[in-house]
Amino acid sequence: MRKPRGFTLIELLVVISIIAVLLAILIPSLSKAREKVKDTSCKSNLKNIGLALQMYLDAYDRKIPNTGSSNGFLWVDGAGNRLQPGAGNAYWGVYYWDYLKDTKIFGCPSLQRAPEGLIYTYPGQDAKKVIQHAAFGLNHHSKNRGRNTNTIYRQDEFIYATDHAEPRPECGTDDSFHNNDVKGAMNLTQYRQGGSRFYVYRQIFRHNIRSSDADKTGGRANILWLDGHVSFLNETTGDDVLRRWYTGDRN
Repeated sequence: MRKPRGFTLIELLVVISIIAVLLAILIPSLSKAREKVKDTSCKSNLKNIGLALQMYLDAYDRKIPNTGSSNGFLWVDGAGNRLQPGAGNAYWGVYYWDYLKDTKIFGCPSLQRAPEGLIYTYPGQDAKKVIQHAAFGLNHHSKNRGRNTNTIYRQDEFIYATDHAEPRPECGTDDSFHNNDVKGAMNLTQYRQGGSRFYVYRQIFRHNIRSSDADKTGGRANILWLDGHVSFLNETTGDDVLRRWYTGDRN
């Protein structure tokens, strides 16, 4: 009888090498697939926010809520009580609470490092849970606070909310995507190298990231427009973003 022969060392090394090559090929593809799912989920959440917005507008004579001093990430206080619109730490989403099934639609699965770089912190609150319900920045340009949407030039070209690190950007060149229509100028200056919030820049263009640089992701951000459609914006210095998309003016 022949004695069964096991694998030789060379055969084992060949098998291990083949497995390593396959993993090297598959892991990047799996990573891209996971990010694609996250991006799709983010877009879906923004579309649901758009639906809540339309229900609010129908109920309040087409007037955008004036979020006033609400400039935080929170839906509830430390005791778990619901924050009312206008509360200083309240997230702008509280205005739409009556039209939501779950506040998690204001979350974005691609927001990975927010707990380390949350621009506002709250003692007693879990940063990881906070950001899961507050991942988008509102267009809080001064022209639009309490504004009737019928006075906006084109609702399909009016930004309502975007991927951002800040819950309520004032929408100047320091914290928004436009560069004031000055070709060659820079947008998001507060979030770039030298700015006071440079450490959270990567939270903005956070989808399809292709670079590890602190101030350059090679990625893109998602945008919710007032008419309810969602699109993406490739990382930009602002040359391809019009200021009127924030102001709602004709020019």
